Amino acid sequence: MKVTVLSACSLIVICLSAAGSGDGSLDAKIDKALPALVGLYKSLHANPELSFQEKETSKLIAAELRAMGYTVTEGVGRFTEAGREPLGVVALMKNGEGPTLLIRTDMDALPMEEKTGLPYASTKRARDEKGEETGVMHSCGHDIHMVSFLGTASMLSEMKDRWKGTLLLVGQQAEEMGAGARALLDDQLYVRFGRPDFAVALHDDPRLEAGKIGVREGYILASVDSVDVTILGVGGHGAYPNDTRDPIVLAAQVILALQTIVSREISPLDPAVVTVGSIHGGTKHNIIPDEVRLQLTVRTYKKEVRRKILAAIERIATETARAAGVPDDRKPRVVVSDDEHTPATYNDPALTQKLVEEWKTALGTGNVVTAERRMAGEDFSRYSLDQHEIPACIFWLGAGDPDKIAESRRSGSRLPGLHSPHFAPLPEPTIKTGVKAMTVAALGLLGG
Repeated sequence: MKVTVLSACSLIVICLSAAGSGDGSLDAKIDKALPALVGLYKSLHANPELSFQEKETSKLIAAELRAMGYTVTEGVGRFTEAGREPLGVVALMKNGEGPTLLIRTDMDALPMEEKTGLPYASTKRARDEKGEETGVMHSCGHDIHMVSFLGTASMLSEMKDRWKGTLLLVGQQAEEMGAGARALLDDQLYVRFGRPDFAVALHDDPRLEAGKIGVREGYILASVDSVDVTILGVGGHGAYPNDTRDPIVLAAQVILALQTIVSREISPLDPAVVTVGSIHGGTKHNIIPDEVRLQLTVRTYKKEVRRKILAAIERIATETARAAGVPDDRKPRVVVSDDEHTPATYNDPALTQKLVEEWKTALGTGNVVTAERRMAGEDFSRYSLDQHEIPACIFWLGAGDPDKIAESRRSGSRLPGLHSPHFAPLPEPTIKTGVKAMTVAALGLLGG
């Protein structure tokens, strides 16, 4: 990908010219920068890069931040897997004594073909980690995230008279794979660049009107686990099932039994999901295979609920096989992927309350809504560390067309959501609100 956008110094130059225009208000500064930000957004949207391939995107982020006066380090992240190049970007700006605030953006796109029909729609193709060619699209809005991040960085670099402390800005790769945040932390992020006192991020939301933000205290996004279950049997001819131990039948029994974990073993007051997303087994009509492979996703909030569900999956698979007479040496294999685990995202109550007050003052009370908890996951959760040691808050940034959302609510029709090939944020009001909300958060936390 070659990103053809404004020069690296464009955003900071525009913001500096806004300061000299006679109106020093934040709204005026954002309005002045907005055309450049929207142009940058459209270029990023048209030039997405997959997880672990964000080379040009990270270069652009780094160049913009350097032009704004930040001290920038590229190539941050530690991966053990072959071929995974560290592409994280970390930028620091110290401005006297005060707390340290981490602001994060993600940078990667998804392997899917865009179908929005927009004039700046992505037509990019790339090869995924399996070597298969695919379309590439920013269908989760990470382009919106990056532009809001850069807009905020430019505002804060020019408004240094309004805050004290240290900005720790992080451009993170591979959020969609749940790997980027851990790679940065494994590369001694907090040792090399300083441990933050707070961490803040945003995520766009097509179900919320542009101009609004949504947030809530406590758990807001779930932990995510990918579980591979291999049901082993004894294969044979389909005409003689009595001579086999059919893993397809066993897999069907296991899948149905798994549905009782949440409904019968977990408290109704504890949200949880167990979904079997993939089943593979067999090669021909009349052959009973030796094994069937299942792929599961497990979503929870509480650690004890997660542990209970993972143990129940192994118990059900093992005991179902034993009941069917499968030999002990053919015990099912249950593997929970450490690489794809994402902890639950928890918004620190005190931090969230403070930010909500700042946002209500800046955006208007009616534009700050209480968000619902969701079973999606986000590896931003890792920045607060394992026991929520660092107060963190992620908020939803409205990205939907208000008229379309209102019509959808009236008619019951569904609008394209995140990860849809038809997902298209409303750029101008979304970016403006994102920059303002994050800048206001930073000024509030750094003494503005």
